[in-house]
Amino acid sequence: MPDSGPGAHSERLDTVIGPTQNPELWEFLGSLREGDLLSGTVAAIEPFGVFVALDEGPPHPCFPGVGFLTLPELSWRRVDDAWEVVQVGERVTCEFLQFDTWNGEARLSLRATGPDPFQAFAERVGVGRELTGRVVQRLPFGVFVEVADGIEGLVHVSELAPDRPDPEADLTVGEEIAVVVVGVDRQRRTVRLSQRGAAP
Repeated sequence: MPDSGPGAHSERLDTVIGPTQNPELWEFLGSLREGDLLSGTVAAIEPFGVFVALDEGPPHPCFPGVGFLTLPELSWRRVDDAWEVVQVGERVTCEFLQFDTWNGEARLSLRATGPDPFQAFAERVGVGRELTGRVVQRLPFGVFVEVADGIEGLVHVSELAPDRPDPEADLTVGEEIAVVVVGVDRQRRTVRLSQRGAAP
């Protein structure tokens, strides 16, 4: 769920987008409820997210659209560039998350309109299961490994193979490694993995 603090894409413009200056916009956004489905057109794609011009409600006085999608809300999969998921001019239907009173916009989720692949993964994969995955990110504390389509798990540095203890020096992005599932948290949508005990 996005926070209600300052948006990454603007400074607060009270004199332009406040409730006094734009009562119609505030009334529209205030009438929306979490879970409502809203349709519109992708109006602009920026490094920090996607603006959606909604079919209903007034236009935004400052931004290309009243609706806004952060990168994590575009897909259940890792998204580094919004262009991987949507294109300007594309029609989308999103779930309403909350009224962002800082920017005077509707925070939306595209991923919420589709099934969460993590829950299906958790149903069929339990602790002790051995998997083969692809290294997708290296960090000082470990590596993230994609073990199923859209599902990534962390191999903590303490769980790396004894002969390859440095995640940033000994492993490469794109490399396939064998891992064992040591923990699945369905609520937090996290998977803990280990190279120790996996077949070489």
